[in-house]
Amino acid sequence: MSGLHRLFGRGKKDKGPTPEEAIQRLKETEKILIKKQEFLEQKIQQELQTAKKHGTKNKRAALQALRSKKRLEQQLAQTDGTLSTLEFQREAIENATTNTEVLRTMELAAQGMKKAYQDMDTDKVEELMADITEQQDVAQQISDAISRPLGFGDDIDEDELLEELEELEQEELAQELLSVGDKEEEPPVQLPSVPSTHLPTEPGTQGFLFIVVLRHCLIANLQVILCHKCTTFIL
Repeated sequence: MSGLHRLFGRGKKDKGPTPEEAIQRLKETEKILIKKQEFLEQKIQQELQTAKKHGTKNKRAALQALRSKKRLEQQLAQTDGTLSTLEFQREAIENATTNTEVLRTMELAAQGMKKAYQDMDTDKVEELMADITEQQDVAQQISDAISRPLGFGDDIDEDELLEELEELEQEELAQELLSVGDKEEEPPVQLPSVPSTHLPTEPGTQGFLFIVVLRHCLIANLQVILCHKCTTFIL
């Protein structure tokens, strides 16, 4: 047995195609099968037209065309099945290639992450974060101490100040009321006299009479309002 191996030699195993090469070959084969499909479909239509053309006139030729059509349909079905198998195989290789690239990328990412954290320790990180928090607290305490106002006046009660301000306002209001009472009494308001002219009483002049009376009433009311304006304000 060993002599036969030495005679013929095992030889080196040929390297198999790469996934990219296999995908390219499958795509080329798919194109060939698609062209074959188109050819078979055209031939089937031709045989069908031939069978219709002869019909009952030439029964033998019509039957021959139908037999040829059946054979072409079988070939077309086989071609469809082969094409489906090739497409499935190509998609499987493409998915495998994608998964391989994804795994390689994930592996590189894991190695990079491991290298990034190789000099880090969780205890050191926690200690560092505790120091940062402590320093932030100290900085906040310093800021509060600096911003706190200095000098006297911190023990003054705000409510007492408001109460004193209210007493001052009441005192000022009482003085204003007393000063208004001491003012001289103003002369009585002179109301306008009622007109002594005799107004016409015809039916056509009743509207004019109403306007004149209304005007005198409005003037009298306006004078009364202006006269007692200060009294109404005080009340």
